[in-house]
Amino acid sequence: MKKTTTDDTTTRESAAAPGGRPAAKGLGVVGWLRWFWRTLTAMRTALVLLFLLALASVPGSLFPQRGVEPGAVTRYFQNNPGTAEWLDRLWMFDVFQAPWFAAIYLLLFVSLIGCILPRTRVYLRELRREPPAAPRHLNRLPHHAAFEGTATTDRLVAALRRRRFRVVTGPGWIGAEKGYLREAGNLLFHTALVGILLALGIGALYGYRGNVLIVEGNGFANTVAAYDRYIPGSQVSAESLEPFSFQLDDFKVDYQIAGDRPGQVLDYTARLSVHDSPAAAERDYTLKVNHPLDVNGTLTYLIDHGYAPTFTVTDGAGQVAFEGPVACLPQSSRTFASECTIKVPDAKPDQLGLAIRFLPTATEMQDGSWDSTFPAAINPVVQVTAFAGDLGLRSGVPQSVYLFDQERLKKMKRLVMMSEPVELGKSLDLPGGYGKITFTGVKEWAALQIAHDPGRLPALVAAVAAVLGVLLSLMIRRRRLWVRVRDDGTGQVIEVGGLTRTESGDGGFADEFADIVKALKDSTAPKEPEGSEEAQRSTEPAGRKGAPG
Repeated sequence: MKKTTTDDTTTRESAAAPGGRPAAKGLGVVGWLRWFWRTLTAMRTALVLLFLLALASVPGSLFPQRGVEPGAVTRYFQNNPGTAEWLDRLWMFDVFQAPWFAAIYLLLFVSLIGCILPRTRVYLRELRREPPAAPRHLNRLPHHAAFEGTATTDRLVAALRRRRFRVVTGPGWIGAEKGYLREAGNLLFHTALVGILLALGIGALYGYRGNVLIVEGNGFANTVAAYDRYIPGSQVSAESLEPFSFQLDDFKVDYQIAGDRPGQVLDYTARLSVHDSPAAAERDYTLKVNHPLDVNGTLTYLIDHGYAPTFTVTDGAGQVAFEGPVACLPQSSRTFASECTIKVPDAKPDQLGLAIRFLPTATEMQDGSWDSTFPAAINPVVQVTAFAGDLGLRSGVPQSVYLFDQERLKKMKRLVMMSEPVELGKSLDLPGGYGKITFTGVKEWAALQIAHDPGRLPALVAAVAAVLGVLLSLMIRRRRLWVRVRDDGTGQVIEVGGLTRTESGDGGFADEFADIVKALKDSTAPKEPEGSEEAQRSTEPAGRKGAPG
């Protein structure tokens, strides 16, 4: 028995922490899960995640996005190849498709639902609960007033209900409360945020978007094969696309000529001939920035533009190996000096690679070089760099239409290195009998984004609801009011007390409390019926009151 007692004492001592306090037990798996859920569904966590979502969206405006400006992404890789490679690994050019952005999005979605559900239950219980009974000492409340008068409970209750208070009565007291819409606004705001997230999810599942570059005179049909870049939702098939088509008849850019900012863009105008369906009649539409073409909910936006000079390439055998426009990528947004690439695999005796520098308004600089000084095509010229050899187009490895494989260029024969400017209508003869290139005209291209987003309207409704919820939660105060009617021996004394249940809400409630007290005081002074002796005496002129007969 003694040994057992000793063992029990030893066990109790070993279970105690230093200092004689009980040792803390581990939370365990269930405890940690409960802690994680409570932390995730806390309002503070939801606010932090909302801030992180806004912060995570910032790179989408700092760096060009493939889904919006693929040409700008290409230029970024040209100008900053090393940096662009690392940024691409971090999804900086596809921010809204990034896994880390999706993680924040989903955590915020779960957090908001976890916040809303329990708060909604509490709010519904609060709506069913009657205002509390009046405290014994109303003079201890932040707002207090007392006055003498004679009134029935019904009059006081009616006066409060006219001001939209919920009222409950007891023996000698009245309790009133209002401002329940404040919490409703808070819940509406958070529910609207969930609605916005759901709308984004619906758009990601059932929507699609794509980019296409169209040169003046060319057309587009809304099929998967016609897109330069196509990003469908997971529930979208090729048959889901709206069967419309259009042709880019004309593209025009208006520039500021004089003033402080010559060359500043004033307006973009793209004139389209549209068929809403294969059987529909043709209609004209003027496409502008922020004025998209809408065909049954599918929107076409104007997002970029540039020049597409036209060339005719004649090979060494005298045959036309290439003819048509070439889309050039702007290298300067101020002057629209641009670069483009022509790959001629059918040229004889060797394939030709032509790097073109297009200058819309060519001007010779002081050092003898040439550059553009204005974005409009006032004096267009081109400078040509030509190579001959195997372009590698038959190797099966995909290549960019805007770039040459630099390693392959090193193995090709250099024919011309940055020629003198070639004016419109002029030709450049390639040495060695490789043919010639003729600069035949100037067109413009427009980059368009076609997007179908079924979540667009729900997102708008949810955003309006969110704004309404914020207004309700900011403008409405929760306040309580109590009235006690007591007899002090000489008459009735009506005592009123009130307080707000909103932080920093007392300042606005003071004036309202004074108005309520005045309304209650007015309800204690009953109006004398017309024709009574008191009413006649009150309306009799003061000069005749008490005069001898």
